[in-house]
Amino acid sequence: MSAALIFSGLIALMLTGMPISIALGLTVLVFLFTMTAVPIDTVALKLFTGIEKFEIMAIPFFILAGNFLTHGGVARRMINFATSMVGHWHGGLGLAGVIACALFAAVSGSSPATVVAIGAVILPAMQRQGFPKQFGAGVITTSGALGILIPPSIVMVMYSVATSGMQATGPDGQIVSSASVGELFMAGVIPGLILASLLAATTWWRAYKFGYPRLARANWVQRWQAFRKAAWGLLLIVIVIGGIYSGLFTPTEAAAMSAVYAFIIAVFVYKDLKFSDLPRVLLSSANMSAMLLYIITNAVLFSFLMTHENIPQALGEWMVSSGLNWWMFLIAVNILLLAAGNFMEPSSIVLIMAPILFPVAVRLGIDPVHFGIMIVVNMEVGMCHPPVGLNLYVAAGITKMGITELTVAVMPWLMTMLAFLVAVTYIPEISLFLPRLLGM
Repeated sequence: MSAALIFSGLIALMLTGMPISIALGLTVLVFLFTMTAVPIDTVALKLFTGIEKFEIMAIPFFILAGNFLTHGGVARRMINFATSMVGHWHGGLGLAGVIACALFAAVSGSSPATVVAIGAVILPAMQRQGFPKQFGAGVITTSGALGILIPPSIVMVMYSVATSGMQATGPDGQIVSSASVGELFMAGVIPGLILASLLAATTWWRAYKFGYPRLARANWVQRWQAFRKAAWGLLLIVIVIGGIYSGLFTPTEAAAMSAVYAFIIAVFVYKDLKFSDLPRVLLSSANMSAMLLYIITNAVLFSFLMTHENIPQALGEWMVSSGLNWWMFLIAVNILLLAAGNFMEPSSIVLIMAPILFPVAVRLGIDPVHFGIMIVVNMEVGMCHPPVGLNLYVAAGITKMGITELTVAVMPWLMTMLAFLVAVTYIPEISLFLPRLLGM
């Protein structure tokens, strides 16, 4: 009964057009103050302590690093390097776009930032080369989604924060804790590389099928020069992933390091970012960080209400007693998350759904790390389909195409992503191989 009232209230408020973060907070406060005896000071304390977590500091730092890199010429140099390596293949510039998105994803942590940074440079070049606008838009919109799968990833931090401190009982009675940010980052490497390869294969096949243009083959001197110019940006991948794996610093410290490093190379090495541009970049980063932190604060309250009303535990008991097994549960979760992606953005979905679904997943024997990566891949798909796919709107701004036209354009790559989602869902080793290999 409680769950029906809570979710009915939340959906009703969202249907009025109210921002999700405010709808979340209002639903929780109304229910707590009218249907429970929770003291008001407990609610205030939850609001304060909800974002008092070390891991959350990674979010503004990764956003800041991504903005420095977006405005600092790093994307252009990555595109030049990727083009020198694969530009002579069928659909060379499209393939270069996929590779450049994968590389930029490994330093930014954000899908919209990846679409903006790579798309703004490579889409005009593809049109000048004779590629249809729809082909370029399909490539960049979907490849940009790699920004939340290839570490570092802001959505992975969100999942870790949403389930932080949660413990659930596994099918054997063992207590299972939530996944750390470091585990999720390592788990995202192999899935990210596989998805990038699948998107590249789709791009190559369509270019081969329709006879799209190819560039002249670059010689090794040109490739070396392109690599040398992009090396400062590529080194950030080594700093973040290498630093976390080696134990030199935590993911949050890696985020701070990446922000400082991105500032140095953008301002002093590449010199594409002027000191006069810094206030605009800092303000943009602060706006994005404030928005996400406000969503997190309200989502923490929502999670507290769920726990207080014993909803996740009751859901788990019902699923186990009704004979629902793990693979049926994963089908239901995929359908639920893909449906939620139709009207909510990824951060809100993760922060609302993860605390509810996590205990049930553990109860059914699903590894928290595998479950987290599956949720992230669902969010990738959601960013590329209407009506609220963030990547679609960002790409629409760059290409001046309508959402309907873009939806048709991304369809071949979106089908590839859905097939990959099925593989990630039912082959846990895709996500778990690297963390286990590293002893995490």
